[in-house]
Amino acid sequence: MAQPSRAEIRIEAVLAALADPVRLDVVRVLAGYANGIACGELALTVSPSTRTHHLRILREAGVISTVAVGTRKISSLRRDDLDALFPGLLGGVLAAPR
Repeated sequence: MAQPSRAEIRIEAVLAALADPVRLDVVRVLAGYANGIACGELALTVSPSTRTHHLRILREAGVISTVAVGTRKISSLRRDDLDALFPGLLGGVLAAPR
């Protein structure tokens, strides 16, 4: 599971990843789970393959981190990294009306 280090995260990739409404929903859901959540437990209105696609885009942009725990993949928001690199961005995204 390729994911950039903090130093490799670019604002262009983050903004592009956040431009999709489904991915914004994923970020909003993950914001409520400090320790992450299994990918299959994300309540989204898309197919499993589409969910996987959106999670990959977010992961590769550096918005989320995914780790394997047994047979599950746990995704979590990279809040510390995003806040350090782009202060206020994540707060603004999460506070924006749907």
